[in-house]
Amino acid sequence: MDPKVFRTLTDNDLLRARDSHFARLRSLYAGTLSDLPFVLNGRSAWTETSQYTEPERWVEDVLAGLAANADDLRDTRLFRPLVIEAWHYGVHFVDKILGADVYDLDGAGNWQARYLTTPIGDLRPVDLDTNETWNLAVRAAQAFVRTGVTAPVFGLPVIASALNIAVNLHGQEIILAMYTNPDAVRRDLAAINDLLCEMHRRFISILPQEQLQPVCACGRCQPPGFGQLCGCSTQLLSPELYRDFIAPLDDRLLSVYPHGGMIHLCGAHTQHIPVWREMESMRAFQLNDRAAEDLACYFNELRDDQILYVNPCDGMPIDRILDITGGHRTVLVAEWVRKD
Repeated sequence: MDPKVFRTLTDNDLLRARDSHFARLRSLYAGTLSDLPFVLNGRSAWTETSQYTEPERWVEDVLAGLAANADDLRDTRLFRPLVIEAWHYGVHFVDKILGADVYDLDGAGNWQARYLTTPIGDLRPVDLDTNETWNLAVRAAQAFVRTGVTAPVFGLPVIASALNIAVNLHGQEIILAMYTNPDAVRRDLAAINDLLCEMHRRFISILPQEQLQPVCACGRCQPPGFGQLCGCSTQLLSPELYRDFIAPLDDRLLSVYPHGGMIHLCGAHTQHIPVWREMESMRAFQLNDRAAEDLACYFNELRDDQILYVNPCDGMPIDRILDITGGHRTVLVAEWVRKD
């Protein structure tokens, strides 16, 4: 690693700046932060080096890019964490580990997956130690740790959720089978969730807690010790199906982390608020696009200790976000500073 990059990313003042924001974020989660809203807009970096063929060099090149913008972290009003995002195979990282045919649609990293041809209920355990895709991600995480940099955080690949992965592997057939072959569905969902939990546990064993963040940490950064799952496909389920098939799995996944964690939502999911309100491990909700338009429902109907990360959009601009929440329980994901 370039010595100048190393010095920049191990600067004690930079580290204190990051940890000061983490302390503010903990205060928000505890309901004691007075400087509202909390504003988050992290910094990542891109390189032409391939993370698929040279993950160690890719890590160093991304860190060099982060070092070039390291002073952004010093802002005391807006948290701009320095994030290396291990975006291996996009949202199809786990699908590939489970044997799906994952391919780059246009040569630009637009990863897609073909459905499995095996029957629902026939998923088999994966030996992660010998899995090429898994070991690629591990090499990147280990390379990050070996650099010894302290200020940046490492964003995990998309480990998603049992339901998201099942839909990726089987499409709508997995949902239809909840009615026609529920035992087979439960077998596959359990196998997937076991794998996801194990992957999280292994990353926890590799990365320092202060530097481990789940995916998309630029806009979803949580205090250390919190996990994340993707709830995109929950909009396809009735409250009854979610409560019966999925909620226990999501709760188990988030409970791998000491403090529970976050669910990412991007569609129409409010039918599940009663279940999420009861789920102790569910501590934060990341809302973007269609989900953000339902901010008032989430703010008014969830627990007082459940935090809302909101990406402004045409249907939910910043002024309306603040009108609804007053900044309470809110992480505003934007390049924004209050003018008054």
